[in-house]
Parts: sequence; structure tokens; C-alpha cells
Amino acid sequence: MVTVTRTARCSKDAVLAVLADGWSYSTWVVGTARIRAVDAGWPAPGSRILHSVGLWPALLDDETVVRAWDPAGSLDIQARGWPAGEARVRIDVVEAGADGCRIRIVEDADRGPGTLVPKPVRSAAIAPRNRETLRRLALLAERRTP
Repeated sequence: MVTVTRTARCSKDAVLAVLADGWSYSTWVVGTARIRAVDAGWPAPGSRILHSVGLWPALLDDETVVRAWDPAGSLDIQARGWPAGEARVRIDVVEAGADGCRIRIVEDADRGPGTLVPKPVRSAAIAPRNRETLRRLALLAERRTP
């Protein structure tokens, strides 16, 4: 599993509000080009975001499914991006002082061809992508804070 952490200058609740807004997913998840639909129950376990990955015109339609949601601080999802495969992703958010929070994302391929890539190579691709993902997530959450 690849772990990336970032401190945000906002409350934990501001980050969780972004995570709970399925329509914002393509704004902060690197590689997601657009959202096609969000289940009404998002982020309840089993709910889905239908998204497209890639660059136009080479877009692939796929989905992300919630495995677990704890409104007190975590989201666990199964992100599909076939033909590369699927990844399990967990995001945890904890308070970090009076004016901030710490966001941690843990990810690794767990189904499909991506699992055949050696772990050091996978890690070299996942870590920078997730640093940017957390930067975007933090920026969105910080903008929601009055």
C-alpha cells in the first residue's frame, strides 16, 4: 500500500464535506475526466460514482464504489479504471490543531493487470498522483471554510 499524507488549513468536517459530495470527485481525483452519474445515497456503502478516466477523446467509462464510509473521518472505496484494473483506496481525516486537519490516503492496485506491476514501480506512479490528489482535496476543503 502507498501512503501519502497532507495537512490542510481547514476543519476535518470541511474535508469530509468534499468527500461526501460525489459530484466534486473529478475535481480532486487525478485522472478522472468527468462524472456521468452519482448514486443518490453517496457515500453510503455500495453507492457508486460513474466516471470517465483518461483524456478526450480516449475516455474510458468506469465506476467507483464505496466499501465503507465513516462520517466521523474516513472513506474506503474501490476505484475501477479498466483495462488497468482496480485499486482499493482509503482516505482518513483527523483534526490536527485548532485550525487544521491531517488527510491520509492509502492506495494500491488489488485487481487486474495493475497488480502484475512490481510494487516499487506501482508506488512510483501512485505516490505523486496521490500527492496531487490530496493537494486538490485540501484546496477544495479550504475554500469551503469561511
